[in-house]
Amino acid sequence: MVKLFGQEFTRRELMRRIGDVSQVGGVKHYLLWDGNQQGVEAVDFRTGTGFSFTVLPGRGMDISYAEYQGKSLCWRSPTGEVAASYFEPEGFGWLRNFFAGLLTTCGLSYFGEPCTDEGQSLGLHGRASNIPARNVCAAGEWQNDEYVMWVTGEIRETTVFGENLCLKRKISTKLGENRFFIQDKVENLGWEKTPLMVLYHFNGGYPVVDEGGRLLCPKVSFVPRDEDAKVEAEKHDQFLPPTPHFRERVYYIDCKPDEEGNVYAALVNKNFNHGEGFGFYIKYKKEQLPVLVEWKMNGEGHYVVGVEPATNRVEGRHKERTSGTLKFLEPGEICHFDLEVGVLSSNEEIAEFERKINNVIKG
Repeated sequence: MVKLFGQEFTRRELMRRIGDVSQVGGVKHYLLWDGNQQGVEAVDFRTGTGFSFTVLPGRGMDISYAEYQGKSLCWRSPTGEVAASYFEPEGFGWLRNFFAGLLTTCGLSYFGEPCTDEGQSLGLHGRASNIPARNVCAAGEWQNDEYVMWVTGEIRETTVFGENLCLKRKISTKLGENRFFIQDKVENLGWEKTPLMVLYHFNGGYPVVDEGGRLLCPKVSFVPRDEDAKVEAEKHDQFLPPTPHFRERVYYIDCKPDEEGNVYAALVNKNFNHGEGFGFYIKYKKEQLPVLVEWKMNGEGHYVVGVEPATNRVEGRHKERTSGTLKFLEPGEICHFDLEVGVLSSNEEIAEFERKINNVIKG
C-alpha cells in the first residue's frame, strides 16, 4: 500500500486518480549544463510526501541535495556540483570540488588528512566522489501495491600497477516514504591485497543545524581529535550559532549498537519553527562501520555538522597503517555497507527516536 496525503492506496486506486506516477512522485534522470558543472549526470527522486533528493552518478553516486517539504536537510558548499574533470587530488585540492550536500563518499583506498604512505602521496579524502559512475540505471516500477524507485551504478578506483577497487551502489526509496536506503558493495578486482578505507560524509545544515540543535546517538565514549576539538569538548553534541573565526572540531564517537548490530544517529533541531522540530537520522551496521566521526563546523557560511560512519579515523592512511588499524581487501574479496537515512519531521518523531536510543543504552 502507498500512503499519501493521509490516505492509503492500492496501485489500482491511486492510478485511477492520476495519469502517471510522475504526477505525485518518481525519478528523473538528466545532465547539468552550466559552468564547471557541465555534463554532471544527476537523478532526482520525489516520494510524494514532500521528501526529495538528488543523486549524482556523475560524482560518485553521491547525494548533492535533500529536502522535506521545502526544508533542506543538508549543507551546500559554495563550490556547487563541480564536474569530476576539475578534481585536484593533491593536498587539500579535494575541497575545490566538495559540494558537500547530504552525502559525499570518501575513499575507497584512502581518506582523511593528506599524507605520504609507503612513498605514495595521498591527498584529502580520496577519489571516490570524483569518479563518474558507469552502468547507471535509474528507474521505478510497481511491485504489487508498492511503487519502488532506485538508481544503480558502479565506480572503479583503479590504476596500472596499483589498486583495482569497484564500488557498486544502489540507492532506493518508495512512494509515500520519508527515507531511502544505500546498499554498497566494494570488491577487490585486482590480484594484490589492497587497503580499504570508506567514510560516509553526511553533512547536516540549516535548519537542521542551528543554535540549540543536537547530535543524538547511543554514545559510549568520545575522543577529541586534537587541541581545537578539546575546546568545550563536553558540549561536542550541541551546536552554536554561526560563529566568526570558528575552527573545526572533530570527535571520534564509540556508539552502542542494538541487538541486531545497528547504530542510530541523528541531527535534530527541536526549536525549529517555534517548537515544531526537524531533523534526520542515519542507521548503519557497526560491524561494517565501527567509527562514528563528528565534524563540528559552526562557522559563518561554513555552518555544518558532519555525521560520518567510517571504517577508520580521519588522520590519514599512513597513521592507520602504522597503528595496525588499516583494513585490507584480499583479491576477489567483497565488503558490504548498508545504510538507511530518513526524516524526523516533528518533535514527536524526535522523541520516539530518543526513546529508541535510550533503550539501546539501557539494554
